[in-house]
Amino acid sequence: MTHREAGLSTIQYVAATGLSLVVFVALANIVVDLYARGAVRAAVDEAARAGAPIDTSIDACERRARDVLDHLLGGEMRAGVRVECSDGVDTVRAHADVVLPSWFPAVIPDWTFSITGSAVKEREP
Repeated sequence: MTHREAGLSTIQYVAATGLSLVVFVALANIVVDLYARGAVRAAVDEAARAGAPIDTSIDACERRARDVLDHLLGGEMRAGVRVECSDGVDTVRAHADVVLPSWFPAVIPDWTFSITGSAVKEREP
């Protein structure tokens, strides 16, 4: 090995290490986004169930969704979740529109999705 070739493997090692860190962070971002999707799913399901009893209003549905999201998500992820409840003839629906920001916008785009939960309303006997 000549003196000119002595530092060549160091550059390759640094480049490979940097690339592996980018891949690791991208995978971690995907795992966190999957957790957030589960949290939103739980929030809309809980919200719909909270609005189903006879003596409750649509406000109970929206309040329950906020409570669940406040406990499970925080910060910028929570800011990207918008939940609305609607009262139908026989069902209560909770609908969430979600935008989860990417940690590396150049590698992974923001994840946008919608989730709807519903529950059958209780009826008077």
